[in-house]
Amino acid sequence: DTNESKLDLDIDWPGVFKHAQAVSKTNPFWNELSGSNPFVHDIAASNRNENNKRLSILKEKPYLFSKISSNRDSLDSSGDELDIDCLLRKTSTRRSGRSKSVSDFLDIVDNQRFNPHKAAPQKATASDVTWLQNDREAYKMAWLSHRQLTRSCLDLEAMSHSPGWAQTQATDIHVVCKLNHEGGSVQLPDSDINVHVPVGHVLPGEFQEVGLKAILNPPFSCNNDLSSTVSPLIELTLSNLNTREAIFLEVKVAAKVKNDPLSQVMSDIVCFFSLNKEGPFKKLENCYIYQDTIQVKLTDLSHVMYAVIAVQASRIQPPATNVWDYVHRTVSVGIYGPKYIHPSFTAVFTVFGHNYIPGKLTICDIKKRGKSMPPVVFQLWGKHTFLLEKLQDLNISLTSCDPDFQVKMEDQSKNIKKEELKSGEMVRQQFLFSMLGCREMHFFVFLVQIKILKSSQVTQFHVTTPDPAPKLSGIINRPKHLQNRKEIKSAPWLLIPTIKYPKFQDKALNVNTYGVALKTVLRQNKIDYLLEYFKGDTIALLGEDKVKAIGQTKMKEWYVGVLRRKIGLVHCKNVKVISKEQAMDTADSELTTRNLVEQIALPFKKLTYIYSVVLSTVSESVYDWRALAEVLGYSHMSLDDFNEAHINKESERVAHVVKKMKQDCHANKKKRLFLYELIVALLKIDCQGLVARLTQDTIILTSAVKLGKSWRELAEKLARLTKQQIEAYEGPHQGKNGAVALEMMWKPAYDFLYTWAAHYGDGYRDVLQDLQSALDKMKNPVTKEWRELTGALILVNCMEVLRASAFSKMEEE
Repeated sequence: DTNESKLDLDIDWPGVFKHAQAVSKTNPFWNELSGSNPFVHDIAASNRNENNKRLSILKEKPYLFSKISSNRDSLDSSGDELDIDCLLRKTSTRRSGRSKSVSDFLDIVDNQRFNPHKAAPQKATASDVTWLQNDREAYKMAWLSHRQLTRSCLDLEAMSHSPGWAQTQATDIHVVCKLNHEGGSVQLPDSDINVHVPVGHVLPGEFQEVGLKAILNPPFSCNNDLSSTVSPLIELTLSNLNTREAIFLEVKVAAKVKNDPLSQVMSDIVCFFSLNKEGPFKKLENCYIYQDTIQVKLTDLSHVMYAVIAVQASRIQPPATNVWDYVHRTVSVGIYGPKYIHPSFTAVFTVFGHNYIPGKLTICDIKKRGKSMPPVVFQLWGKHTFLLEKLQDLNISLTSCDPDFQVKMEDQSKNIKKEELKSGEMVRQQFLFSMLGCREMHFFVFLVQIKILKSSQVTQFHVTTPDPAPKLSGIINRPKHLQNRKEIKSAPWLLIPTIKYPKFQDKALNVNTYGVALKTVLRQNKIDYLLEYFKGDTIALLGEDKVKAIGQTKMKEWYVGVLRRKIGLVHCKNVKVISKEQAMDTADSELTTRNLVEQIALPFKKLTYIYSVVLSTVSESVYDWRALAEVLGYSHMSLDDFNEAHINKESERVAHVVKKMKQDCHANKKKRLFLYELIVALLKIDCQGLVARLTQDTIILTSAVKLGKSWRELAEKLARLTKQQIEAYEGPHQGKNGAVALEMMWKPAYDFLYTWAAHYGDGYRDVLQDLQSALDKMKNPVTKEWRELTGALILVNCMEVLRASAFSKMEEE
């Protein structure tokens, strides 16, 4: 076969059999090995050196099939990727570039960038290899299983255009564990599927090898009007049938029977069992159910067994139409894509009929330029769960939140029929993303929205893509004429439109509206951001927009005002609004633009932020590093201060300036605060859109941290979330005990607030105001003590007057 020959050419088979030794000790079945592996005989025979043709793969790499490794997960790596260190050793230099996959090259780049002093991998214990050596069937099956690869051909010329396609990965994820007579538990990685082996299951001195594997598509026969699977099909293998005790299968399922009497009588969660993958399946009686977890006692043991959990109804009584109407059904979705993004790539939206979402997924139906691509393993980019009370059609849409990327028009919205959900199989929809123009590649965020047709119910979540592929120039030795041609081709990408930032002018604010205090307000307990004044004081009002916020005890409406060089809120009912011409004495209400900027940025001294996010956001949004450096106090900085890594792109120069300021602030923590100084600088170069984005992001993050478990109350007020929807937000962050740890509670709170804020689009003022109002209405408002959200509202309400005064066109001319 042509394809098989091509695959053989790509792999340097003789290199696998180097350093020959007798193998009778390591693999007693070598003499007959070619009978179970048709590749080995030809490869060994083709090697001219007789000493090199009899070495077992296990001899060269005894930990190849081990599940214990400090640096590589053997279940997630192919035979070609034995270990990243193998590719770096001198013994591998004879292998040509064609025999390595792109994943190999990119992993080397990652390791060189982030793990320059990577420790050597730990070898497995001898017992892990011994059982393979002494069991011919186990040795053969382990080898063949590990060779089931998805491989696409490596095209060096096309690699820089689509460096996510040519990836070599193992297709199946499973776990095998060896237990003695003391028993133990085996868990499928990243799942809630466990097998418990009791003490005395086998005789002392004997061993039991337990294998677990999840098959994502459950049996078709178990999905109909009366039955619906709520777990993957679980393959359970045992090596020893000389047993004395039963074993227990424990699975957390994606459904819970409703509490009403009819649902409780008509339906139940059951386990279907079979010795064959295709069935027939029978219902097991030895089941114990607690909430959403089922434990099944398996007594009729075999070498290979199959089990699947399902919701089964005895019959359907109107108004119910199928078994879904009797349960609270949770639907899990995953977004999959390549390991690295490139100018054009496909994201795959996948619906699972269970709550097991694998970290990698083999995609077989990818098309590129109308042609089918070889199977490729995609990575999990993001996941989400939501409650689907009834079986009904869904509409899926993906929208880029970054103007540099877009979803192909015909791919922006797709439907999933209820019949597809009813089948229980994975449902996949592909969305093609492409980059607009010739800008620098970067990661970005896109919105996934799931609408239930014939209903107003909408669930949505955000997904962040991985980074673009690192440069391969130092790894792949390309012909020089190809390198030169590629440099010429990519030169236009470095051109960034020149943006001239306005010059900040420190001068008096131009105020058109004033307020005369109608009463004296002095507070015994001072409250941040609230002004104090005497009757008759003239207060400069920075606009007539009102802010709603809690005062001492009640919600009130406020103006943003200036009095005695302090900015704060004044209760609307306590002032009489007058024009500039009517104001008699305004000396106490004067303020300069520099003082305004320094005061409205004060909340950022106490807000929580993620440095890497701030760094990437600023470096992508500021297009003149000199303008930023000047307002940060680095006007002396020149290109000579940059190393070679920072001089090619403007975004890298901006990032270098921000990092420099971060280091200086860290060195003087008592007097300097990074985020505060950065916001002041951005306001001074009129980057108000960027400041608004950073304000919303940091307020949402800080609110999530402040709320903790109280986010549930806020979610009910803001979006009227049900208990099931709240549980769906908390599901991905639950620990082994099924609950979210208190210190991790900010994560579901952040997920909810981020999703909720996305509804507003660019309306950052409305986001901040509605969040302030909702927090103020809680039973124990955090805003009584935490006033930084009020300060953020003052900031966004002062932006117009700041721009009008500090960046006057009249002054520039």
